[in-house]
Amino acid sequence: MGRILMKKNKQARREGVDLSLKTPGTKSHTRLLARLNVPPGNKSVRKIRSKLSDYGIQLREKQKLKRIYAISEAMMSKYFRKAVEKKGNTILHLVQSLETRIDNVLYRAGFAPTRNAARQLVAHGHVAVNGKKIDVPSYVVDLKDIITFRKKKTKEIPYIKVLLEGEEKNTPWIKWKKDGAEIIDLPNLDEYKEPVDMLLVIEFYSKL
Repeated sequence: MGRILMKKNKQARREGVDLSLKTPGTKSHTRLLARLNVPPGNKSVRKIRSKLSDYGIQLREKQKLKRIYAISEAMMSKYFRKAVEKKGNTILHLVQSLETRIDNVLYRAGFAPTRNAARQLVAHGHVAVNGKKIDVPSYVVDLKDIITFRKKKTKEIPYIKVLLEGEEKNTPWIKWKKDGAEIIDLPNLDEYKEPVDMLLVIEFYSKL
């Protein structure tokens, strides 16, 4: 577990931003925030970081986006290709593909403190969409879908119980309920607040 936590710390420090990989309010999250501007590695590595080329800057934004959603390069490339194939705003299509993953929806709805925690809930069969068990974290939800926990005992998991009894999460496209959530709209760019320059991500993949 210690190695996993260290890896998450290094990922965030490598990108210089909070990637939402740690549970807010915990000691480990506080320690991370205190060292967020200190990149990992020796002084030469830190010096190289400050002299990135245009390609290097685009690469860093792409890596940052992957780490926020904890998805593979293959999956990110797939989302980009699909976004390009659709008519309209490529950035919007890419954001919607990422945001409507079931693991991200649980996180946005406030039913998990991090996307990694949400992913575990899905993978272990705790989640249902429209009453049907979903155990694939990359499952994409759609308008009017209802997300719930399949078992009562899931709601008794300490951190879930605290989240369910807390304040409603302010996510405009998700209608929050005590026992679940409903997708009432699709994400838009005005509401998207992740610390990533999506244009640079699009530019990176467009060159491949």
